Amino acid sequence: MIYLDHAAATPVDSRVLQVMEPYFLTDFFNPSAAYLPAKKVAADYTVAKATIAHAIGAKSSDLVITAGATEANNLAFSSLSSDAATQASVLYLETEHDSVRQVAKKHGGQAVKVLKNGLIDLDDLKAKITDDTELVSVSLVNNEIGVIQPLAEIASVIREVKFDRLKRGLKRQLLLHSDASQALNLLDINVARLGVDLMTLNAAKIYGPKGVGALYVSHEAKLQPLTYGGGQENGLRSGTENVPGVIGFAKAVELAKEHLNGNRKKYATWRKVLLSELQGYELINKKHSIDNFIVLCYNGIDAERLVFLLENEGVYVSTGAACAASKGVKSHVLAAIDLSDAEIAGSLRLSLGETNDEDQIHQAARIINDVVAAEKERLKNA
Repeated sequence: MIYLDHAAATPVDSRVLQVMEPYFLTDFFNPSAAYLPAKKVAADYTVAKATIAHAIGAKSSDLVITAGATEANNLAFSSLSSDAATQASVLYLETEHDSVRQVAKKHGGQAVKVLKNGLIDLDDLKAKITDDTELVSVSLVNNEIGVIQPLAEIASVIREVKFDRLKRGLKRQLLLHSDASQALNLLDINVARLGVDLMTLNAAKIYGPKGVGALYVSHEAKLQPLTYGGGQENGLRSGTENVPGVIGFAKAVELAKEHLNGNRKKYATWRKVLLSELQGYELINKKHSIDNFIVLCYNGIDAERLVFLLENEGVYVSTGAACAASKGVKSHVLAAIDLSDAEIAGSLRLSLGETNDEDQIHQAARIINDVVAAEKERLKNA
């Protein structure tokens, strides 16, 4: 198997699984219990949270642990005030993941345009911020094309608006949220440097366990819980803590930070190799994208058919976000960067990762070339 869909899911690293195991078998205690073994588990949980928080320049108390990025994204929108009912109260990038787009639309959100290269149109953002705007949501790395958004520049725009409001005596909040699910293992993230008030993290994209995420919450952001109960996570996410998951998340974060520069260089090299050996494609994400993302267009060929043909040859790729691809829905991300329906239909996403090696990269290029050539021949003779 040559797996080239790490943006959809990553396997749990064996070192992550190893540190998680005791918390399933021997240290299984409820952290809220009063006896000593439970208190030790609670302490381990706090240390693990601190490890995750430290990786983004935050403190343990700044994090709310969730059941994944979708819940974290939804929780971020609970920062909206009760009177945030106008269309302009929420702005979101039109290429956002559905877990942002859907909740933003529920709050009457308005989409901010992107340029043809996938970067935010800052002029459109400035034009759409009004005195009613309370929340702007822009992912750090897009989950379909890997484009890295200039969050620090966006934060600068927001600071200017906040300063202008302050001068005019307007007290309405204005927060910046970013879904960084695809970024933690390849970018050096610091919440203060990026200027975000809320940031979503996801263990499942960095060789940690599925079903574990986190939301960074600055002191400016005041959230409302989505669930009520025992008051865990500072009252924002009740329910018995997922101790094994958070222990694994912390280990995955440690490994990601330790190998950050090496992984970037490795993936950048493999990306160049693939692009030099593949034939007959148009590269969609030419600039500003993370090192392990490659989006190719084979115009005139059905990419969904290519996915199945490549699977038969042991190569696993995708046509975009897994949740959208499984429904057969046209990519809103590719449409937003002005690709035609034919170009969207012929686009593949390849995302490199730790299951790969250099030999696989050469093999994958050869197999993809052969499959594409055979499909072109089939179409010519049809």
